[in-house]
Amino acid sequence: MLALRYLSIGAGPELVDLAIPNPRGTQVLLRVTAAGVCHSDSFVMSRPASEYIWGLPLTLGHEGVGVVVEVADAGDSALLGESVAVFGPRGCGVCPQCAAGRENTCLHGPTLGPRSPGLGSDGFMAEYAIVEHARYLVPIGQLAAATAAPLTDAGLTALHAIRPSFSALVDGTHAVVIGAGGVGGMAIQLLRACTSTTVIAVDIGAEKLDGARRNGAHHVVEAGDSAAAQIRELTDGLGASLVADIVAMDSTLRLAADSVAPGGDIAVVGVASGRLTVGWGALPSGASLRFPRWGTIGELREVIALAQARRISPLVETYSLTEGVQVYQRLEAGEITGRAVLIP
Repeated sequence: MLALRYLSIGAGPELVDLAIPNPRGTQVLLRVTAAGVCHSDSFVMSRPASEYIWGLPLTLGHEGVGVVVEVADAGDSALLGESVAVFGPRGCGVCPQCAAGRENTCLHGPTLGPRSPGLGSDGFMAEYAIVEHARYLVPIGQLAAATAAPLTDAGLTALHAIRPSFSALVDGTHAVVIGAGGVGGMAIQLLRACTSTTVIAVDIGAEKLDGARRNGAHHVVEAGDSAAAQIRELTDGLGASLVADIVAMDSTLRLAADSVAPGGDIAVVGVASGRLTVGWGALPSGASLRFPRWGTIGELREVIALAQARRISPLVETYSLTEGVQVYQRLEAGEITGRAVLIP
């Protein structure tokens, strides 16, 4: 089978030929029907040897959808033949967080190290892929595979990040999304689908801002020195009840701090290496700062249900698996609007 793999630190991904894996124990084998392309993959491949922790060689792709084609002897055959999305976070499975379905915040995660498909173990940019257990699979019914794949990270991460603010996002409030790509675009759609707030999107360049409008943003602001002032003007000087920073550079974190309203929330989703000084006077009174990661399997079921009801639909560009190397080049060049999805 063909697979897109990261083979050596500092090199780009390569398309290689591998044997189809055999499921063992509780494992199931998927025939992959779609795999999303994420900036997190580029982040992993950009790390120097001193910071690289994900193992090599590594089949890329942590957003996976497929059809269950084989189940090992100890596996659950109930989903055999079903189209499924794969829940990505992996924890210890037994701590209180994991037991409650919150493997994204496993208490032992920092000591276990990365274990998720595509981020520690082989992922879904291949014609076939192994999933450890059927409990990580969520049926998608008739939902298109290319639509479902981005929901497993971009959609799930966005919902988990903004959900705690939903009760505050009523008529007359504003929410700011900084970075309107794959995750940001889903955050905009979810804010429109689940709240009555006014959504302001911030990004660089006309194409990205046009994508934000297509995702439903009420207003768009080009990133730059005047962005905070424009947001203050759009919010009548009050600031936003929620600012979701999907980038997390120094400049975007500062923009988030300058844009949030008293009592508002900042959700830092991005994985850039920015830093924000916090303390008395650094943020408005009562503002909160949180660092969400991915989401829960219950939230993945919710975001899939929203897509099945046609309340959200990620903007996708589809490519063949053999185009994967070029797709990552386009991603790095900022030439992808929404989410690129590889179809084996």
